[in-house]
Amino acid sequence: MASPASRAAPRLAVVGNPENRRVTLFADAVRAAGLPAPRVVAWRDVLRDGGADFDPREVVRLDSPGEDAEVDRRLRGAGHAATRVDGSARWYTGFLAAVAGLRGGRRLDDPADLAVLFDKRRCHAVLRAAGIPVPDSPTSGPGAAPVRGWDDVRTAVREHRMPRLFVKPAHGSSASGVLAVETAGGGRIRATTSVERGADGHLHNSLKVRRYEEETDIAAIVDALAPDGLHLERWLPKASQSGRAADLRVVVVGGRATHAVVRTSRSPLTNLHLGGRRGDLAAARAAVEASGASWGDFLDVCERAAACFPRTLCVGVDLLPAVGWRRSFVGEVNAFGDLLPGLPGLSGGPAEGLTTYAAQVRALLEEPPGPPTSADPDDPAAPSTRHLLPTRPTPPILPAPPAPHDEGRLDARRPAGR
Repeated sequence: MASPASRAAPRLAVVGNPENRRVTLFADAVRAAGLPAPRVVAWRDVLRDGGADFDPREVVRLDSPGEDAEVDRRLRGAGHAATRVDGSARWYTGFLAAVAGLRGGRRLDDPADLAVLFDKRRCHAVLRAAGIPVPDSPTSGPGAAPVRGWDDVRTAVREHRMPRLFVKPAHGSSASGVLAVETAGGGRIRATTSVERGADGHLHNSLKVRRYEEETDIAAIVDALAPDGLHLERWLPKASQSGRAADLRVVVVGGRATHAVVRTSRSPLTNLHLGGRRGDLAAARAAVEASGASWGDFLDVCERAAACFPRTLCVGVDLLPAVGWRRSFVGEVNAFGDLLPGLPGLSGGPAEGLTTYAAQVRALLEEPPGPPTSADPDDPAAPSTRHLLPTRPTPPILPAPPAPHDEGRLDARRPAGR
């Protein structure tokens, strides 16, 4: 590998919302590495102008278009309140069109990868085909029957023996519109969600997690979300830490797991903006090792998941440790899953002491991407961004272990973030 000093520093550009901290944190990392500040291209300008042009030598990073009311209106349609949960299918179509309008440059986020990462049904199918352990799903892949409403969810519960399941908008993010549904004998049912049914008759995001226990209420929410596309997954019992459900967000840069954070919650939704808290990573690692499993194997699962998207530099993998910390499953892979301010790189890892953004800049300095990105995932000329950091042996891909069946038991609004 050539040293960074042996070649010209890359010219960086970032497409994002200029006032957003994601863009600011990346720009800070670029300057800290001794590079000129990246050229910032605003999503609002891309949407207004029908695209943007980049010099062939520019290395282009895409960042989330979320948390900007004007951008959200352009993607979802005029008059659509930023807190609304519905409209994710239109958002998806608009976002992919905006990405397709970016011309030139060398991309760190592959358009074909993004199309899969922002469709939970397609992403689940790709992971499953690669042998990545994932929760069971009857909606995975293009051949699966669509979920047209609550009646289809009820059918899936019965036919796939899923008394506990997650109902997710196919193109959602940040737990927007997600329902954790539990059913039990005697017609009992409960859904835990951040969805608030507003007085205006629409569904809104909320910072408050709430529970609905009337089937008519749950059915109304699902029926309203179904036109945007829904993905169903078996609800796997997760490991716990200090009496709270726990999972992990693992950031993978250039094919290597660089950062990890434990997220804990008293609800099934561990997202930090919904009241989840950062847990103890050292304790989680100790629990994995005490179970007889290997912490390295947990990271390998995340790296294998990221390897399904080899032309995208950085992804965030949601890893679900099973009860007892011995096994793990991949819940989701996130295109913009690196917003973990102040989190240092894993001890002993390839980005020890670096932020998620500094790790990506270092990867670029060590091995800049190749020719301009092709939108065709089968094009051999399209550059891979895997292994920009030092590699380690990867175990063979094995079939996913069978998921345990669950027992049938019941135990302030926010804009949609991307």
